[in-house]
Amino acid sequence: MHANEELATIPIRRGLAERRAHARDRLETGFQMWLATGSDGHGAHLIPVAYTWDGSALYTATFVKSRTVANVKGHPQARVALGDTANVIMIDTSASLVDVPDIGTGIAEHYAKVSTDPRTYPEGTFVYLRLHPRRIQVWNGLHEFVGRTVMRDGQWLDNPVD
Repeated sequence: MHANEELATIPIRRGLAERRAHARDRLETGFQMWLATGSDGHGAHLIPVAYTWDGSALYTATFVKSRTVANVKGHPQARVALGDTANVIMIDTSASLVDVPDIGTGIAEHYAKVSTDPRTYPEGTFVYLRLHPRRIQVWNGLHEFVGRTVMRDGQWLDNPVD
């Protein structure tokens, strides 16, 4: 192998601005995520769900009597993953529950386009989860592990912190 060939195989690390833009684009254009919650005594709970993004929070819905809802009631936080292991966006969130009649019309309409519409089921069947990002990390390989944090304490970063 020649030096030029070796250099061509070394991945180029994206800067903070490019990673931040990637995260925002994925939040705005995607609609599927992995949602992890935890509880005392039952360990972690991971589910695949649809989502919608309003520019500041992710919204999803699940059954009122689900383990996810019980976990959020006991521990109002969650972790979200978008993408795959080769290009991931990892989001640590605060989590709260919103009853179906109390959700904004725009959020409900957008969510209904990507998943089951909770408004069409008997009241008390579903509940929405509002997930406010506190930390967002973006990387697409070990070469991007440094500089992966694009949001900290709920604020988009302009300068690297890790």
